[in-house]
This record gives sequence, C-alpha cells and structure tokens, in this order.
Amino acid sequence: MNDEDWMQRALDEARAAAGAGEVPVGAVVVKDGALIASGRNTPIAQRDPSGHAEINALRAAAQALGNYRLEDCTLYVTLEPCAMCAGAMLHARLARVVFGAPDPKTGAAGSVVDLFAQPRLNHRTKVQGGVCAAACADALQQFFRVRRQEAREQAQPLRDDALRTPDARFVDLPDWPWTAHYISDLPGLTGWRMHYVDEGPRDAPLSVVGLHGAGQWGYLYRHLIARLAALDRPRVLVPDLIGFGRSDKPKRMSVHTLEWHAAAIREWIDRLDLPRVLLVHDADDSALAALVGSSLPVGRLAGCLPVQTHPDALGKAAWSAPFVDAGYQAGLRAWPVERAAVRDLARAEAHRAAQAAMGYFAP
Repeated sequence: MNDEDWMQRALDEARAAAGAGEVPVGAVVVKDGALIASGRNTPIAQRDPSGHAEINALRAAAQALGNYRLEDCTLYVTLEPCAMCAGAMLHARLARVVFGAPDPKTGAAGSVVDLFAQPRLNHRTKVQGGVCAAACADALQQFFRVRRQEAREQAQPLRDDALRTPDARFVDLPDWPWTAHYISDLPGLTGWRMHYVDEGPRDAPLSVVGLHGAGQWGYLYRHLIARLAALDRPRVLVPDLIGFGRSDKPKRMSVHTLEWHAAAIREWIDRLDLPRVLLVHDADDSALAALVGSSLPVGRLAGCLPVQTHPDALGKAAWSAPFVDAGYQAGLRAWPVERAAVRDLARAEAHRAAQAAMGYFAP
C-alpha cells in the first residue's frame, strides 16, 4: 500500500469520528507495511483535551508493540498535527509523519510553527504534507457546514406545522455561490423562516428585488444576480417565498394567498429599509409583483420590470431540489390563479418607471 492508501484508512477513522459527533480527524500507525494501530478524535466523548486522533493512535501503537519508542513507524493523519501531537510524535521517535490537510490555525508542521524542523531537538522525524489533502479538508468542511446549519436551526427553530428542506439538497447546485440569509421574526411570517439572497452594496440607492412566481424559487434568477452583482452598483435581493426554495414549507395549503405573500414581502422590504425598489418578475407571472408594487409608495417604487425566464435544462433540474416529496409541495398545489383585476393591475405597473430604472444600469 502507498501513502494515499494509508491516508484513506485514516480518513475512515475521521468519518467514524464525525459519526460520533467529534471533529473528523483520523490517524493510523504503520510499520513495515503493516497496520499497527489506529485512532480518531475523542476529546468530547472522553472529556480529555489530549484525546486527539494522533495521541490515541500513538497510545494504541505503543501497547501493540510493547514499547513507547515507535522507531521505524510512520503515522498518517488527516490534519496537520498541533504542537501537542507533534511533541508526542517526536518523543515517540517516529521515523515519518504524513498528514493530509494543512491547519492554518494550530498546525505545528509548518503552518503556524514547525516543531519538526527545530535543530536543537535530539530527534529528526521526516514530515510530508498534502497527501489526499482535498478529501481530508472536505471531511472537515462538511462537518462544520452541518454544525453551522444546526446552530442556525436552533437559533431559528422550525414550527411544528412546517417542513424544512434538508440543506444538503442545495449544496451541489451549480452557479449558486450566494450566501444564505434568513429572517423569521416578521409579524406576517408568524415564525416561519424565509430565505433570501442579498448581494451588492448595502447603501445602494436602488435595490433590485427578484420575485418568483408559481412553481418557481429564487434559483430562477441566478444569472441575473451574477450580472447585477458584477456591476457593484445596485443591491440585488431574491427571496424564496414561504413554501418554496430554502424557505420553510407550511404543511397546510390554506396559508397560501397572494395577499399574504405580498404582505410578507412588503414587511421584509420595510425591515431591510430599502429606499427605492425595482421589482423584477417573470413576464408570465406578474400577480405578486403587482400586489407588492401597489402597496409601496410611489417614490419608493422604481417600477415593475417583467423578464423572460425560460429555464434551461439545469434550471429545470434544480427546480425539484426544494420539493423532496409530496409533503413539501403544499405551496405548489395551493398557488392561487391570477385574478383578472390583479392581472390588469400588473399590466399597469409593468412599465412604470421601467425605462428610468434600466437607465440606472447603462454603462
């Protein structure tokens, strides 16, 4: 077996640590091409600050060999050792240490300090880093990504009468690098959590708000967000209505009315204190934009701008991401049909100040 193969064994230990709620770091000790011992992070379970993967692997190897000197042994670990572990490795007289991902915060093999390179120490251990670094780093990043999501959910608990699409459904969506923002304390939301994208300067005089319609969510506007954000002039925001996208999904259909959604968006605009708003909407679904626009003062509304949003194959594939099964689809089933009066209002609002608003983006 080569270094990559042994690092995969260490990664197995790291994954086991993650499954136990520990930071995913794993280690194995090898001598003469044979596995001597393995270890993984256990400081939480053992209530032991020294319970690092490397320390556990060194202790197990010493017991297996009957000697605290681990000469001619190689230790593989998924994360660059800290100063404590590096010191233990030097005391154990390891011949070689191989690590995966660097640790820019506490790494003692070159990232912060390099204990292995100290000339006054009486033992030399060869060190090699970067073996399977991407896989080792990914295990750590995924673990902390989940932890952050859990922390957000604890801070914004889910109502008993709602669903929340698993965050993993959105991780691999292409062309969607935008930071997730959430709000749940608006009176109209009654505790449901609404997701939105917020890019561009916070003090921009104009905010472009993309409103999706029936059977849609904010991913529809991924290209628009990218183009406007690149201008660094307007502030661009795209909310997912309650029941859609990353927002909470009520289990009951009865909550979904155009008036309720429009009121929630109006409260959200007020909370963010957007001074002037251009509402962008699908040209074939203008009802919501019309209601929101009619509720804003004339001086605050820059206009309602219809755009053609014909989803490509990628957009169509991503459309189903938030709606894992029928339990998540109450909003899809309940979305109201445009009424004639609302449709007429939408047409009247569609071109209101649109030319002036588009002139804002002219080079």
